[in-house]
Amino acid sequence: MPSGLSREERLLDAEVDIQARLGDQPLDFDSMQAISNIYRAAAAVRRTAEREVLAEAGLSWGGFTILWVLWVWGEMEAAQLASECDLAKGTLTGMVSTLEKQDRVVRTRMQADRRRVTVALTPAGLSTIEHLFPEFNNFEAKMSSGLNTAEKHDLARLLRAVTTNASE
Repeated sequence: MPSGLSREERLLDAEVDIQARLGDQPLDFDSMQAISNIYRAAAAVRRTAEREVLAEAGLSWGGFTILWVLWVWGEMEAAQLASECDLAKGTLTGMVSTLEKQDRVVRTRMQADRRRVTVALTPAGLSTIEHLFPEFNNFEAKMSSGLNTAEKHDLARLLRAVTTNASE
């Protein structure tokens, strides 16, 4: 690997190993690297966020996401909340139970159909997300600090394209 490349331009050890193992096959290595690095980046950011920002508040990534979605869009039915948070309904149920024990959310049965519930922030949940989000946003800035504004816009645009392809 030429030493003149920046740290971000050098292939990861895993990428080098994959090319060494599969390089003789007619595969689209550029696409493989792009998609694999989405997974790697997302997992690394999530682990770091949970350790550096969310743990002190007693939150997992999923718990934080639930609070954030309810903060931005308000009370919603559990099925819609699961969809907005990209969680299975069963996973959401467990996370909401944890947040409920922490007095951060409240579930309310719907009058029209008692099997359905809505989830809303409690005052403690609202306080948690209002105080935590600026710290989380500082974390986001730290994670993207090697990019200038134009590169951040490009990255967001490119990831929207991949997300759109995955949603079709």
